[in-house]
Amino acid sequence: MIPEQSVTLVLAGDIRLDARYAAPAAPTGGVALCHPHPLYGGDMDNPVVIRAAELCQAAGLATIRFNFRGVGGSTGTHDEGRGEQDDLRAAVQHLRTALGSPLPLAVAGYSFGASIAARVALRDGAAALALIAPALAVRGLDALGDLEAFEGPLLIAAGTNDSYCPPEALAALAARVPRAVVRTVAGADHFFLGKLYPLGEIVAEWAGLVAARRMAS
Repeated sequence: MIPEQSVTLVLAGDIRLDARYAAPAAPTGGVALCHPHPLYGGDMDNPVVIRAAELCQAAGLATIRFNFRGVGGSTGTHDEGRGEQDDLRAAVQHLRTALGSPLPLAVAGYSFGASIAARVALRDGAAALALIAPALAVRGLDALGDLEAFEGPLLIAAGTNDSYCPPEALAALAARVPRAVVRTVAGADHFFLGKLYPLGEIVAEWAGLVAARRMAS
């Protein structure tokens, strides 16, 4: 992993988010990564989030991972997915400012973070979107918004033994969004225990598409 810088994201209401930013020497774009549910132990140091950041950096992308409001060193309180969208927007803005050029900016989210990433990507026009193990059994398909309208590279990945994103729900989502690239990790549960390597290969493929958008522009 590229050495990360500790940064503080400042939002309205004096909310301050703890974040980690990293960039290769000549980044081709950037990715903001969202962690799992804050009320169930989710934070930016989650192994899936860190692994995704590593693979995005290896593809030549700058990354920022951060703690949602009320998590770790971040101030504020959990806002049931509303204020958390502003948290992600602040992370994307940091990428935009740090990169200082019109590079493609993507968002990715794991579990609860996937629903936040999807909503912000749809409303704010992200260059690409990755949804890792979206909690479809808990939040339903509608929590991801109108994914059919998203035009950039769209990845949906989950384990075949994920009770929070069961195969039938994943299949329903794939049918609803036929242009999405849907990948499964054989034998993986919701936490990808022992399966971070195959998940990383999937994320690396998506990250390569994000980087290629810069070269095509």
